[in-house]
Amino acid sequence: MKRTKITDALKRNDFGAEICVKGWVRSKRGSKGIFFIALNDGSTIKNMQIVGEDSNFDEEMLKRITTGACLSVEGTLVESPAAGQSSEIQATKIEVLGDCDNSYPLQKKGASWEYLRSVAHLRPRTNTFGAVFRIRHNMAMAIHTYFHEHGYFYFHTPLITASDCEGAGQMFQVTTKNLYDLKKDEQGNIIYADDFFGKQTSLTVSGQLEGELAATALGAIYTFGPTFRAENSNTPRHLAEFWMVEPEVAFIDLPELMDLEEDFIKFCVRWALEHCREDLEFLNKMVDKGLIERLEGILNTDFVRLDYTEGIRILQEAIRGGHKFEFPCEWGDDLSSEHERYLVEEHFRKPVIMTHYPKKIKAFYMKIDDQKPILDGKEMEETVQGTDVLFPQIGEIIGGSVREESYEKLIGEIEERNIPMKDMWWYLDTRKYGSCPHGGFGLGFERLILFVTGMQNIRDVIPFPRTPKNANF
Repeated sequence: MKRTKITDALKRNDFGAEICVKGWVRSKRGSKGIFFIALNDGSTIKNMQIVGEDSNFDEEMLKRITTGACLSVEGTLVESPAAGQSSEIQATKIEVLGDCDNSYPLQKKGASWEYLRSVAHLRPRTNTFGAVFRIRHNMAMAIHTYFHEHGYFYFHTPLITASDCEGAGQMFQVTTKNLYDLKKDEQGNIIYADDFFGKQTSLTVSGQLEGELAATALGAIYTFGPTFRAENSNTPRHLAEFWMVEPEVAFIDLPELMDLEEDFIKFCVRWALEHCREDLEFLNKMVDKGLIERLEGILNTDFVRLDYTEGIRILQEAIRGGHKFEFPCEWGDDLSSEHERYLVEEHFRKPVIMTHYPKKIKAFYMKIDDQKPILDGKEMEETVQGTDVLFPQIGEIIGGSVREESYEKLIGEIEERNIPMKDMWWYLDTRKYGSCPHGGFGLGFERLILFVTGMQNIRDVIPFPRTPKNANF
């Protein structure tokens, strides 16, 4: 008999039909010679209840039906008398496809998040992580759908790169050299001439620079793939390997970029509410009581556009009013998560797109503003057309900017910052040959999943987290 997915079986009302389902046992209980099995195949948060009489089945086979065991069940689809479910299956044939003994790590309920990370190869079988990873899939589909429907082209940028514009200290090196016998020159530098690529190479920290090349030819592109940061950051918001979404658009200005950021994020949230309702309701009940209300609130509000200088003024006013921050907040400082969350959660009570940051705390490729800002009657330093989208509970979820299209200004920034650009001639060519205004942003995919699921740790929204001293599975 052909298998029916449980998500489809639960939608059927042709009671009396013969049906076959397969999945893993979540629980088994019995009463007065009748057994009840909760079976789940991962297609939905809901279980299919299997009911049968002990006398109709082999006693030894029934003993093998334990939590975690894999079953194939054939039977009759019937209307369920139990509350909370419309149907169940009266079993006529059960086959144990995979036994599961009492060493199964997921038998106990209420396991800690930390423990579940230690069994990351099995945690997708739990209700919570099944929901998280189904939502993760749907968010990926939302991203591709949004950009496809808006005329963007999906552009694949390299994972191995020789460009070092972000600083070597944050990049993982790629090599085939014998690390126990490295050849060095007279200055003590490693000789890469005999390495696979003949030069020093690393795993990419971003597809943006290559994405800019594509945008200046195709008009509007997006990248969506893994990126790598060798930061020694053990926080609930950082991973060494994570996924980035990076659209890049020719002929876009700052207001249009902010409109794109807001429209895109609202599309993703709306998609989750429309396509992942059951999983969201489960997470709203078990993980974050305010999750659905917060998601719906995103759709029903306009994001605040906030100049960095005005944001500093608001934060300093809060300090004068008695609010305590752990970190200082002076003009020129890179805002910490506590500052961002104060603006979003306490002052405005809605998402904020912050713009016009000090040049010195932002990347070299951001377009410099024509005018310097004034704070308390004093002229500040140069600012850039950068944008950070700040969200409740998360802080920064998107970082973007209008890019500097002037070759002379870009070279000036590179030289001023002493950025090693010997392998970046191809990037500079976009400013020499038909340069155009353009801009884009980067969204950390896992941070989006954090927000949409209500989970508190980024290690719990990616199947196998890579963090300092942790590369298991």
